[in-house]
Parts: sequence; C-alpha cells; structure tokens
Amino acid sequence: MFLYILKRILYFVPTFFVIALFTFLLGAIAPGDPVELKLSSGMQGSEGQGQVSDKLAGEAAYRELNTKLGRDLPQFYFTITSASYPDTLYKVLRKNERENLERLIDQYNNWPQIDAYYKSVKALELAAITTQTDPADSTAFSRIKAVRESCNDLYRNYDDAVIQLDLKKINAAVSSTVQIADSAGVLHSYQSLAPLATLNTAAANAYSYMREHPANSLKYKPAIHFYGLHNQFHRWLFGDVPWFGENNDPTRSAKGFFRGDFGYSYIDSRPVSSIIKDAIKWTLLLNLIAFIIIYSISIPTGVSLAVHKGTTYDRVTTAWLFVLYSIPTAWVGTMLIVFFTSDYYGSWMALFPPYGLGKIGPDYTMWAKITDRAHHFILPVFCIVYGSFAFISRQVRGGMLSVLRQDYIRTAFAKGLEPNKVYWKHAFRNSLIPIITMFSSFLPAMISGAVIIEYLFTIPGMGRISYESVGERNFPVQFTILMFSALLTMAGTLLSDILYVVTDPRISFTKKEG
Repeated sequence: MFLYILKRILYFVPTFFVIALFTFLLGAIAPGDPVELKLSSGMQGSEGQGQVSDKLAGEAAYRELNTKLGRDLPQFYFTITSASYPDTLYKVLRKNERENLERLIDQYNNWPQIDAYYKSVKALELAAITTQTDPADSTAFSRIKAVRESCNDLYRNYDDAVIQLDLKKINAAVSSTVQIADSAGVLHSYQSLAPLATLNTAAANAYSYMREHPANSLKYKPAIHFYGLHNQFHRWLFGDVPWFGENNDPTRSAKGFFRGDFGYSYIDSRPVSSIIKDAIKWTLLLNLIAFIIIYSISIPTGVSLAVHKGTTYDRVTTAWLFVLYSIPTAWVGTMLIVFFTSDYYGSWMALFPPYGLGKIGPDYTMWAKITDRAHHFILPVFCIVYGSFAFISRQVRGGMLSVLRQDYIRTAFAKGLEPNKVYWKHAFRNSLIPIITMFSSFLPAMISGAVIIEYLFTIPGMGRISYESVGERNFPVQFTILMFSALLTMAGTLLSDILYVVTDPRISFTKKEG
C-alpha cells in the first residue's frame, strides 16, 4: 500500500502542474488589465481632471504596481513564436498596447519598424503631456487634448484607415497657427505647437515606413525564446526564490502559491490568504454539520429501503426521495426565507433569522454564540441536506440490493444469523463502494462551498466569495480557490482508493500474476 500511495502522489505532481498551468493561462487570457483594475478609481479621477502631474503620477503608479505583481516579467519559461516576434514584447506593460502590437506584427512582421512607430507615438504623447502652452493661445489646451486622445487611440488600433485618420487629426491639431499682435499692433502668425508638429511628422513617417517595408518571410520561420526561471508562472507558483539565483531584486516579495502567498485581491488589496482564512471556517462548519446529518440519516434510510424492497414503505419513501431530489435548491431557499424568517409576513412567521451568522465578538458568551449560530444555520443546513439526503439514500439502497442478492448473504441467513447482523456486518460493508466514491467529492466541496445557499443566506463563506469574485473579476481569489479545489480533489481520490481496500479486502493495489 505504501508504494501505491507514493506512486499516486508522484502522479499528482505532473497533474497539478498541468492544472496550475491551465489556471495561469486562464488568468493570462482573461479580459481586462488587473493593474488598471486596481488603480482605476484613482487614475480615472486624475485623468478626468487632465492635470499633467496626475497623469505622470498615474503612469508611475502603474509601473510600480506592475513590478510588484511581477507582470513586467515574461509569462512562461519559454515561448514558441514566429521569427517576426521579439523576445522583449512582454516589456510593453499595458495589455491593450501589447495586444495591438501583436496584431501589427501579424500584419507586417517587421518588429524593428513597428517598435520605431510605437516609440514615436509614445514620444509624441509624452511631449503633449509635458508641453507648456502659450497663455495667449486660447485653443492650445483643446488641441493638446485632441493630440493625447488620438495617441491613445493609436495604441488600440491596427486598422490602416483608423490610424491614418488619427494621424490626420493630430496633424490638424499641431499645425494650426495662431495670430498674436505685438506691441505695435502688428499681427504675427506662428505655430504654438511646433515641437509636437515635428514629433507628429516623425510618427507619420515611421508608420509609412512600417507599412512599406513588411517582412512576411519571417512569419513562417519559427523561433524559440528561453527566459529561465525569471517569469510570471514560476513567480506565481514558487515565488521569488533567491537560491535559484534568478531573482534577487529586493522590491519583489512574492513567495508563491506553494509557500502560502496567493497574491492580493484586485478589489481591496487584501491578501487572498486572509480572505480565504476568514471564509473557509464558515464553509467548513456549515458543510461539516450537513455532512454528519446527511450520512447519519441517509445510510439507515437506504438500508431499510433495501431490506423492505417492494413494500408500501419502500414505494412511498422512494417517491418522496425523488420529489426532494428534483426540487431546486435556490427555490427552496427562497421559499424558506419568504415564509419562515422575520423579513416577511410579520413576527408570527419569524421562526428563524433571514441571514447572517448570529452573535459574534467578545461581548457574548460561548454558549450564547453556539445557540444563536445554530439558530441561524438551521435553514441553510436544511437546504444543503435535503437534496443530498435523497440522492445518497437512493445510492445506498441500490448498493444494498445488489449485495443482498449474493450467495453468501443467503448462506448467512441459512446459518441462522440475526437479520440485523447480516444486514449491517455482511451486506452493508460490501455495499459501501458507491458511498466511498461519493465521499471523494466531499473534500473539494468543503472549500468550494455551497454557492447558492451562502449567497441566499448571506453567509461569508467560500461559496459567497467565489460568486462575488466572478462578478468582480477578482482573479487571484478565483484561481486560488480553483487550485485548492484541484488539490483536494486529488487528495479525495487517493483517500477513496485507500478506503476501497479497507472496506473490501478483495480489492488490491498490486497486479496479481498467473
């Protein structure tokens, strides 16, 4: 058995690596920019004011947070692309700009020219941000704003017609002349944004040169770029491990998933480990109570139904089990809240509290907390129990019926053994295989939580934070729950295999020869 367990654990290593890679890729292709999501409230306010200092501070904050999250690193240990792609594209920090550059590469396949065009637009935008306008030119501010908006549009577009239109808008804004009278009253015309006009000409020339000199042959030439351990995936999974010698930057502090660092929430910047620590205790408590009730009731019920097969008791109970199993949990939970809580129909129906956890904090005794929490948990536990109770009872009944038909059961009765001893000692133990198989899903359920129930009854458990993280696109929380669910699924499968042998000695971990 030890060798089997060791072998299964070794199998878990590549399995978990594939799951981790799949999870990481989901985060990489997920829509939106997590850095912009974290900075959105502050950056939106500053950009709306149009102040140069705020804009530059927002860019600095973006770069700083990018470095802290490790998003300025290559994504994986290596990439396999065409030769038209550079090995430094990951250094373009903003996701929408990087994706637009990839589309330009697919069109023209000449990265040096694309890079020159990109940098010329960046230079133009920076000059538009830092240029000091002439107080005598009342139109300068609106024209500079038009330049900045067109530059932002260029970062997001790869269509030739759109780019040409934006370049013309910029040219019209920077080429406009203004007339200012001197001390003698003579009007003089000049370009107040002449430095921007020069940069715009450079950007237009760079774009024209890029279009006119494609390198399509590179598109069909493969290239492999190696990055070593200094990448986002390695940092996310193993952290910045100094003994690997790849990253000794003191500004980075990630420990990685295996060292208990699950990242930070995009919404409130709390450590994900803290969020899960606060939520998992309620999910564990809720599911543990439900688990004890489910199995302590459904197993005896299933055995009794098998023993009394074909009787009125069996038919009526089986019909009720089908009814319970078919009722949607969300509907039952809603009806319980409507008819049996204090939120509806007056106090005479207020048998249970509608939501929450009950009394918490140091002001209450332990007994007061226990009784009040039990009062709050009655309805949620019932919603979890009734469907599972019906399903497991049916499984136990089916397993018992298949065993009761065996010859050794008839032999046990023929020897004069007591019926209860035959049912529970001989038949029940050999009918546990389906129950053990279902038990393997119990561990991941303990962390994933009952999403609908926790949301309906406002229980701050794993199911609720899972639901909220999906709606808020809070990917670090989502992916941490996914990783733990994968680990517990593998652990539950291994535990089930061990219980199979404990339950039925005929099952062996080794192959029999002969």
